Amino acid sequence: MTAPERMDLKQIKEFLGKSWLTHDGMWFFNVYQEYGIDAANRINRAAIKSMAPFEVNRCRKLLGINKNKLETFAEVRDFMDGAFQAILPESILSASSFTAPARNVIKWAWEDGKCFAYEGMKRLGIADKYVCGVIYRIECWLDCLHVPYTVNPKIDLCIMAQTGSCKGEFVFDYM
Repeated sequence: MTAPERMDLKQIKEFLGKSWLTHDGMWFFNVYQEYGIDAANRINRAAIKSMAPFEVNRCRKLLGINKNKLETFAEVRDFMDGAFQAILPESILSASSFTAPARNVIKWAWEDGKCFAYEGMKRLGIADKYVCGVIYRIECWLDCLHVPYTVNPKIDLCIMAQTGSCKGEFVFDYM
């Protein structure tokens, strides 16, 4: 029996998720070393935006969503919950919180200092110059799904590095 056959689904998901995060971080690090922080931030956002349609379509297929536009808040909430569960390793999910405390609102919060992107950028010594790709990725998903929303706060530089915490909300414009 090979090692993957001895692993359960959670172990495989954690392994693949962490491998993806390591690749993502090393990609960013190498662009940063070669071309500087401005280029790394700009290219990272371009990569996220161009990846989003593929990722959204794969998640829609996986979750059995057969339409391009999500028309209710419940559909958005279910998509985001399912996508996070499918994509993110448990170690990331357990350090973050995405809740829907009210109709048309999804809040996010990372435990202080526990955002995986912040932790990686801090190790590189560039957290204060990192333009957040995590919340931007979710924004790109919502754009691909043609969802009417606003995000508060609108994030550019990593707010964990600026304020010590990362919290905010997506507010959806549904009747």
